Amino acid sequence: MYYDALKTFVSVVEEQSFTKAAEKLMISQPSVSVHIKNLEKEFQTSLFLRSPKMLKITPSGEILYDRAKQMIQIYEHTKRDIYEHHHRVKGMLTIGASFTIGEYILPSFLAKLREQYPDIDVEVTIGNTKEIAQLVRHFKVDVGLIEGHTEESDLHIQSFMDDELAIVASVDHPLAQLKKVEIDDLQNQRWVAREKGSGTREYLDHVLMSNGLKMKSMLTISSNQGIKEAIVHNLGMSVLSLCAIKEDVAQKHLSILNVNTAPFKRRFSYIYPANSDHKKVAELFIQLLN
Repeated sequence: MYYDALKTFVSVVEEQSFTKAAEKLMISQPSVSVHIKNLEKEFQTSLFLRSPKMLKITPSGEILYDRAKQMIQIYEHTKRDIYEHHHRVKGMLTIGASFTIGEYILPSFLAKLREQYPDIDVEVTIGNTKEIAQLVRHFKVDVGLIEGHTEESDLHIQSFMDDELAIVASVDHPLAQLKKVEIDDLQNQRWVAREKGSGTREYLDHVLMSNGLKMKSMLTISSNQGIKEAIVHNLGMSVLSLCAIKEDVAQKHLSILNVNTAPFKRRFSYIYPANSDHKKVAELFIQLLN
């Protein structure tokens, strides 16, 4: 096939040596000579001027060199496109995601998935951690992404990234004016929280209980955006993921309290039924998460 001959010819031109071209292509020097002779026979012209000390390309060789590079590129692109056509992954991927992940983390992963596998259709359902675990358990979605724990023993759970949370208040909240906030300063405050079953609510409950904090009041809202709006309007403070508040903090709509305690950290995880085979599209998505 002339592809091999053209590729050999280009290598000889660029290496200015039959021997070096043979080494580069990992073929024998006689094979290089045969390819060049076949091309010269095909085009009925000499492609090189040869001497013991020099190898010089002819004007005809210059013309072929430019065309050969184009033909090699066209061939390789065509070969790649045909391969991708026959091996292109298609199908429907259903994902269940808890609110923080679905709203702030998942879109970037979906962009990468779309870039690599443009023919995969994706359907996303957003709910709290408990709801997503139930969807996975009943095979309503292929993969679940959660920000808390699940007690479902028949689900496999695997963490895929770290998350950091912060205690957030309005910019004019009295505690937002302090350089350092002590745990005792959080006693008898108004709080805004996600609903029971939410991973973020689970973490807030942990913070309050582990530090012996009592609430003055609790406002429950099943939406991160709703919680942020409530905080802005001085209805209380909350614990939220940094990924959910970074823009609001940058625009000075919200303030992160500098609480004198260890950082609030957790892990985001994906879940799927422990005793089931993955669909191909689900396997590819999990590989992307990892």
